[in-house]
Amino acid sequence: MIERYTRPAMGALWTLRRRLDAWLEVELAVCEAWTRLGVIDSHSMAEIRAKADFDVERVLAVEEETRHDVIAFLTAVEEKVGPAARFIHLGCTSSDIVDTANALLLVRAGAIILEDFETLLSTLKTMALKYKGQLTMGRTHGVHAEPTSFGLKMLGFYAEFTRHRDRFKRAVDNVRVGKISGAVGTYTMLTPEVERLSCEILGLDVDPVSTQIIQRDRYAEYFTTLAVAAGGVERLCVELRHLQRTEVLEVEEGFAKGQKGSSAMPHKRNPISAENMAGLARLIRGNSLAAMENMALWHERDISHSSVERVIMPDSTILMDYALARLNSLMSNLRVLPENMERNLMRSYGLFFSQRVLLALVEEAGLPRQEAYERVQRLAMRSWDERLPFAELVRGDKFMKQHFTEARMDALFDPASCLKHEEAIFRRALDGETA
Repeated sequence: MIERYTRPAMGALWTLRRRLDAWLEVELAVCEAWTRLGVIDSHSMAEIRAKADFDVERVLAVEEETRHDVIAFLTAVEEKVGPAARFIHLGCTSSDIVDTANALLLVRAGAIILEDFETLLSTLKTMALKYKGQLTMGRTHGVHAEPTSFGLKMLGFYAEFTRHRDRFKRAVDNVRVGKISGAVGTYTMLTPEVERLSCEILGLDVDPVSTQIIQRDRYAEYFTTLAVAAGGVERLCVELRHLQRTEVLEVEEGFAKGQKGSSAMPHKRNPISAENMAGLARLIRGNSLAAMENMALWHERDISHSSVERVIMPDSTILMDYALARLNSLMSNLRVLPENMERNLMRSYGLFFSQRVLLALVEEAGLPRQEAYERVQRLAMRSWDERLPFAELVRGDKFMKQHFTEARMDALFDPASCLKHEEAIFRRALDGETA
């Protein structure tokens, strides 16, 4: 039987040796299927199991002459196995082996990336719970809007990366198919039963309708899903970069002893990890476009997709594995500065209370909305232009004092009231878990 697969590091998964090992797994699975159907005798199958192997250098040497990688591979294996090798590749075309092996590799790469998602999700959830209730300024257009909490900010990213994980899991499941159906998918020298047994041995589903290849919409889904997740990585990194700006400084990337930020300016502590990952996201997105371009091939198959996949399959999975691991490290070591969050809340003089005052005038004082809006806006603009606390202007306004008691004013200007539904949001995001 085929040896149980052992998870390597992502980079090791895509070495030439590993790729050819996956080809050999598929060839052996097909031989096992033929043996179960009585086409290969038990003695020959025992020989194949015992001797099937290859030298990478020999494969490369033969490919120099044949200009055909699968033939070079089969030649190197035949030299190891001897006469019983006549049963290897029986009835198959090259893409039977290559595409089915690609499924193995993409599924294994997917398993590593899914582990990365789980690790990051655990970190984000921990941060969300830790900073639940920690008021921070919410911003729209980069401008102060209304308070939120840093816990809710992290909870939002937790919810998003949950979606990225789930989308990618579906994409991995959809690429988990093999095909052993021959030159144009009609089983001319094979049978559907050989295909079923081969895929069963490999832990794959059968592609219901294949041509010479597995259709590349499956690959396009896989790589575009990675691209969407990379967009999530970049979104979080852009947020962290904004929050680390000197004028904001609500968080800061960890800065190791001996680390340097600038060759010219000794004081610099820059968000380099977040910037690096924003750049890597561009590469992953670019590769997804190449994957979509691979969908339209001539007739039952051409070879234009092959050169693209030799690049994007290792590159995108390695980049995503690296980006998720590095993002998790960044978040685990992030320096969060609650005192700066509290300071920044009042840098806009409490203008974030304006909506509460507006709605109180409408709902409690019975003012038409437009009149209420104009009254609040006049005070808000004066607060901003003269740098005066908005709450003081409202409290001192004769019209406002006619409609609100001091106790009501106190309630209107309580920042904690902005988080009155925080608990409900946490419960919803965490599927009812204790928040």
